[in-house]
Amino acid sequence: MMKKAVSLKMLFVAFFVGILTTSCDSIIYDDLPPCPHGVRLRFVYDYNMDYVNMFYKKVDCLTLYIYDGEGNYIKTVTETTDVLADEDYRMTIDLPQGHYKFVAYGGMTCEKRSFEPVVEPQAGNKLADQQVRLKRDSDILEGRLHDHFYGALDYTVEGDFYKDATVYMMKNTNNIRIVLQQMNMDPVSEQDFNIYIADDDNTLFDYANKPIPNGKVVYKPWATGQAVAGQVVIGQQNANEGTPHEVVCAYAEFSVSRLMTYNKPHLVIERKSDSGKVADIPLIDYLVLMKSNYYEKMGSQEYLDRESEWSMLFLLDSNQRWIKTQIWINDWIVRINETSF
Repeated sequence: MMKKAVSLKMLFVAFFVGILTTSCDSIIYDDLPPCPHGVRLRFVYDYNMDYVNMFYKKVDCLTLYIYDGEGNYIKTVTETTDVLADEDYRMTIDLPQGHYKFVAYGGMTCEKRSFEPVVEPQAGNKLADQQVRLKRDSDILEGRLHDHFYGALDYTVEGDFYKDATVYMMKNTNNIRIVLQQMNMDPVSEQDFNIYIADDDNTLFDYANKPIPNGKVVYKPWATGQAVAGQVVIGQQNANEGTPHEVVCAYAEFSVSRLMTYNKPHLVIERKSDSGKVADIPLIDYLVLMKSNYYEKMGSQEYLDRESEWSMLFLLDSNQRWIKTQIWINDWIVRINETSF
């Protein structure tokens, strides 16, 4: 009798465990909702020179376009609240089992966005048709761009409940600061120069974040002014002599879209007094020169995409001409042996 009781008990336990381990879609309960299917997405921006996730510090609004495995548009999910500032934030999405393509943009749903979809996706649209463009009214751009990020993921929803997945983002916007300093330490005024970046073509992107030819643009500074680099002592013979002299530099700050190795933008600095060119240099070539040997295995395009904050220092002689022997970029010195201008 005891053996029969134990056997029945073991049979009951086995049956109960079987129920728990069986797909909940195979069990029908009239009074319970069906099992959920979907994905819980984490968004990471560590495609930077520090290799550290900065998504929760940098992205203030998020747009996610969802397409099926055939590239047919399904729906759009957005998030604009402070939850994005939580490093543990996850976007939970209900989706039937199947294969999906996710395309994410950071900064495009915000009120101050600088990029927008050419056509907002809707039923009947295809992934291949999706394009995003820089908002502009002319070929001259001089405002500060709102930070813009891109990410994509192919993912298969399978099984029950929500599974975790990660969308890795990259930054599409750059800030470039140009500084002019006199070798004789005389003050330099930004009002004496025209500074701009010409001949870039990076205002329209396809669904894979690849630039589409859209016409060349000119970037003008979003900020200019003077800054004090420190003090030098003029006429000093000993520790108690000499007159402190502030080193006043001029600066111009640019906000530009994604930099591509195959584009040929030029950084131009002109004197207003006689329209003479202080500098006219191939911007991409000079920026890529700053890739340290520490990153020798990193390609040039990856370097341009990971780095988003740039600074360049030009030294001028007394005639406001660039002393073409060296240039400082991001604290690195480039020594120039030959130049064509």
